[in-house]
Amino acid sequence: MNKKKVSFLALIAMASAVALSACGSNNDSSEPSAPASSAPASSAAASESAPSSSQAAPAGETKEITLTATNWQFDQTEIKAHKGDTIKLTLKSDSGLHAVTFGDLGVEVKTGETKEFTVTDAGTFEFHCSLQCGQGHDNMTGNLIVE
Repeated sequence: MNKKKVSFLALIAMASAVALSACGSNNDSSEPSAPASSAPASSAAASESAPSSSQAAPAGETKEITLTATNWQFDQTEIKAHKGDTIKLTLKSDSGLHAVTFGDLGVEVKTGETKEFTVTDAGTFEFHCSLQCGQGHDNMTGNLIVE
């Protein structure tokens, strides 16, 4: 029984070390970042199907946004857009490994990626780091405000 406790504690310690090391690593990779496109599943972000004339979303502009992550914070905690805008979002990490997710919109962008999505509904959509990156991970949040 004592061996089981020691094994369990060792497993917990290893899992904690892996989770905490994600933000502590240096992300100076010379790997090229290839743009990727995403087709969001949510109706709030879906842009593949043409809306009917009675429900046509206003044609918006394309907003190119680079969101930079460091250990436990994003450089922008508020992004503003208008209904119908296409967001071309690039995630850059100055330190640590990060990803950002807009859960209600079905969009996730990893470090070095660029994804485009169209916002068709007004509202406030929270984004947060989706890679467990250490002790300040819960502070890595922000809002996309669509008017």
